[in-house]
Amino acid sequence: MTSQTHDRLLIIDFGSQVTQLIARRLRELNVYCEIHPYQKVDDAFLREMSPKAVILSGGPDSVTREGSPRAPQSLFEMGLPILGICYGQQVMMHQLGGKVESGHGTAEFGRAYVTPPAAKLDILDGWFSDGREQVWMSHGDHVSEIAPGFEVYGSSPNAPFAITADASRHFYAVQFHPEVHHTPNGAKLYENFVRMAGFEGDWTMGAYREEAIARIREEVGDKKVICGLSGGVDSSVTAILLHEAIGDQLTCVFVDHGLLRKNESEEVVAMFRDNYNIQLIHADEKELFLGELDGQSDPETKRKIIGKLFIDVFQKHADTIEDAEFLAQGTLYPDVIESVSFSGGPSVTIKSHHNVGGLPEKMGLKLVEPLRELFKDEVRALGRELGLPQSFIGRHPFPGPGLAIRCPGEITREKLDILREADAVYIDQIRKHGLYDEIWQAFVAILPVRTVGVMGDGRTYDFACALRAVTSVDGMTADYYPFSHEFLGETATRIINEVPGINRVTYDITSKPPGTIEWE
Repeated sequence: MTSQTHDRLLIIDFGSQVTQLIARRLRELNVYCEIHPYQKVDDAFLREMSPKAVILSGGPDSVTREGSPRAPQSLFEMGLPILGICYGQQVMMHQLGGKVESGHGTAEFGRAYVTPPAAKLDILDGWFSDGREQVWMSHGDHVSEIAPGFEVYGSSPNAPFAITADASRHFYAVQFHPEVHHTPNGAKLYENFVRMAGFEGDWTMGAYREEAIARIREEVGDKKVICGLSGGVDSSVTAILLHEAIGDQLTCVFVDHGLLRKNESEEVVAMFRDNYNIQLIHADEKELFLGELDGQSDPETKRKIIGKLFIDVFQKHADTIEDAEFLAQGTLYPDVIESVSFSGGPSVTIKSHHNVGGLPEKMGLKLVEPLRELFKDEVRALGRELGLPQSFIGRHPFPGPGLAIRCPGEITREKLDILREADAVYIDQIRKHGLYDEIWQAFVAILPVRTVGVMGDGRTYDFACALRAVTSVDGMTADYYPFSHEFLGETATRIINEVPGINRVTYDITSKPPGTIEWE
């Protein structure tokens, strides 16, 4: 748990795929919250954390199954406002004396409409202005008998107790998911809940900046810190925050593996060394990386080569920094959450593309992770608070292995040069049309095939490339961006005319989760 002093809201996680969205909705209301798996939350934990309110998340289990997840019974005796969502509602009903049933006719998945009775409830302020509310259901069981003290405040066709509450104890329970985009008025329900719970909305990036700087200074003291800098949003904000806190005690190491976008290396060096006057080691290791990748076409083999070389190169240059005791990395809160094994087993290591692959232990360094309490949108807000230019704050995500995974098949210098030029044209087009900030990520992939084409009066035998652009409402799911035919035609013409080596352009409209939209 963090040592910060804001009022805390505890989210007890029962395994829902969208639990993180609950936290995001609350953070958007400037409310500090933490997600913890149900098996970690016992009486001692509750006393130590001392939350001001609690939300019970959804989950895949059934409360009718013996041994299924529960909340600590003492939670319901602490006098705290509690909101149960989906499985969380069923847990509340089951533990407080109601009944939950499984079987035919109890399931409800997807869009549904909840209608209210005549009774009013403060948490539903702003709801039912049109007589009913669209919500998103995802449940196999349903509540068949509410617990003593509860009343019904909303029903759907397959959930007669879709909204229930014991207003005197400030216990609220809903069968649907207010946190998802498909419950359009869900944010208002969360806003009402935290307002009723007495939160003041003091979780701001200005306050976080001050607290983070104080914590860094206390943790690091007068010791030196090494920071791996990629030029992406997370590492950039980490570096600027650390520099503001400890100044010249910080040295950044920027590993240039030759797989970056056009002019990216020069931009990173100019920004951090020249503009911010941060001590920066520019590790130009292009030849090493490209030499090791020569002749390799298997995507996993390429990833492993890049990962191993990155560690070796980083350590080589970091070893030149005398008396360094800390290694900084841009771990975010989703990484922290995902590193916890929900099943109750040992925690798994945070995903390798979010850290430096075991270097802290290998180099005998202690970790400092000043962003580990933040979501991605909060990191961008902190970056603005720190004065980073929008060109860095708003950058689309870029994978750690760089262009290697946008170059299926064998990697050659020729293909990388072609890819950089095509990608630069594509991004320039997106910016010219004012679309960059509407798109979550956009890039070009050079395909491992050559095609015959006619350009002018000549015949060509050049590469084909594919364009991809996706949107995301919440960072959890993604869909392709619906470019106009005019945009695609104009962009394809520019790439073919301006990029030697490309004679055919396609647009990919596959929809995938953001984490898997890269090509390999």
